[in-house]
Amino acid sequence: QVQLVESGGGLVQAGGSLRLSCAASGSGFTVYDMGWYRQAPGKQRELVARITRSGSTNYADSVKGRFTISRDNAKNTVYLQMNSLKPEDTAVHYCYVQAVLANGMRTLDTWGQGTQVTVSS
Repeated sequence: QVQLVESGGGLVQAGGSLRLSCAASGSGFTVYDMGWYRQAPGKQRELVARITRSGSTNYADSVKGRFTISRDNAKNTVYLQMNSLKPEDTAVHYCYVQAVLANGMRTLDTWGQGTQVTVSS
């Protein structure tokens, strides 16, 4: 079982910053890819940023240059530093963790419960 704890969401004004954190807890697994997705009202869920275990990253075009994803493998934690926030960034943000079970034969795609990011104009 993998449990995710998200933090850092909230309400900010345009131009402000937030840092999201997501920690995976439990035992018997190794975390591989981690990332953040978001879903705005009336929109499909979309990738915001993703990072592999080795540190390779990819970002949605809309956040490139403003957001930075990072991770701490020792803590099984992924971060999303969000700068220069815009109203269009308003969405529920979901942490994603790819967990490989200890036997190496199963992979779990684990999602956080979602944390609201609201950017006012």
